[in-house]
Amino acid sequence: MAGQGMAGQGMARQGDAVLIAAQSGRALAAAARRAGLRPFVADLFGDADTLALAAAHRLVTGRFGAGPGARSLLAALDDLAGAAGTPLGVVLGSGFEGAPALMAAIAARHRLLGAAPDCVRRLKDPLHLAGLCARLGIPHPPVSLAAVPDPESWLLKRRGGSGGGHIRPAPAGPPPPGAYLQRRVPGRALSLNILADGRALRVLAATAQWAAPTRARPFRYAGAVDPGDMPAPVRAAATAAVAALVAETGLCGLASADLAVDGETWWLLEINPRPGATLDVLDRRAAPLLARHIEAACGRLGPDLVPPADAAATRICYADRTLEGVPPLAWPDFVMDRPRPGSRIAAGAPVCTVRAAGRDAAAARHALAPRLAAVRALLPGAFLAVDRAHPAGRAGRDEASSAAETGWAAGW
Repeated sequence: MAGQGMAGQGMARQGDAVLIAAQSGRALAAAARRAGLRPFVADLFGDADTLALAAAHRLVTGRFGAGPGARSLLAALDDLAGAAGTPLGVVLGSGFEGAPALMAAIAARHRLLGAAPDCVRRLKDPLHLAGLCARLGIPHPPVSLAAVPDPESWLLKRRGGSGGGHIRPAPAGPPPPGAYLQRRVPGRALSLNILADGRALRVLAATAQWAAPTRARPFRYAGAVDPGDMPAPVRAAATAAVAALVAETGLCGLASADLAVDGETWWLLEINPRPGATLDVLDRRAAPLLARHIEAACGRLGPDLVPPADAAATRICYADRTLEGVPPLAWPDFVMDRPRPGSRIAAGAPVCTVRAAGRDAAAARHALAPRLAAVRALLPGAFLAVDRAHPAGRAGRDEASSAAETGWAAGW
């Protein structure tokens, strides 16, 4: 029961209920509220602001994919659907890129509002995507499931991975099961954010991303800014390339294409067939993006969306040290993904997300610095004296973070 092909059915109206499932459902819940919808959320964290936004919430245990985590999620969605009455369907966020079978199980019980399981399978299978790119003439770094003679020129990636934390330098031997190799390419990490209806697309924005590297996770995602500085020829070529992939795979809803951009040379690294980490900076258009996502999933693409005049940026704040219990705090308004009091935050796990705005991208990124400092002052036990990340899980959060999972652009 994927949304694609159901043109004219289930268009979002004020007060409608919508199911949301994601590793963290906060951003989608906020987008639902902006669209006038009631979000019923299943996720791995249950952050304080997620609970405040949700009409109802169910905490999912385990990992998305198969086994106990899948059973927990399916039970949570069934329970939420009963509480919601007659929801429009379910919007999926992060965590399903490597789980098309779980997506199919969800689609057998609830209407999917977004990319279909087969579309996700095709786009997230590295060999299949590489074959599509070769046939359609889209620049894409070579990939391999076997050992390569020059591993220093390659990266190790997990199939269906997201967030950059799963990316490592390639090993000397073959990749382990569930992983693949992708050749390194130079350039800046930029994304083309789109809305698609399975046949055509609208470009929302180009965004720029950057990393917060650690020794173990050198490409760990840190944040993003809208707009990103994508050269006009690259934007035009990448738009045509992604449009070809939309027509080929039936991709619908909000999605993004991760690019490495070196001058006017570019490569497509990944397709993210879902609303992504940039939703917080993108959902500033006049039309609420989740309403447009649902309409596009039902076959109605709608007009272009005019970008806002200013810029916005977000940055994930990671813990340097383990904090055994988060105290009750008066979080500033610019903090999102707020851990509940008593939550345990493991070293290396995300603490929260901060956001800022400015007249342009540079000003928005600059405005993040004092806000990061304010978070550090609230939780001094979780941080070292100096922030070692690039530009400026909680008892269960560390486990959930591992389930999620710049110099060289790597893909996010």
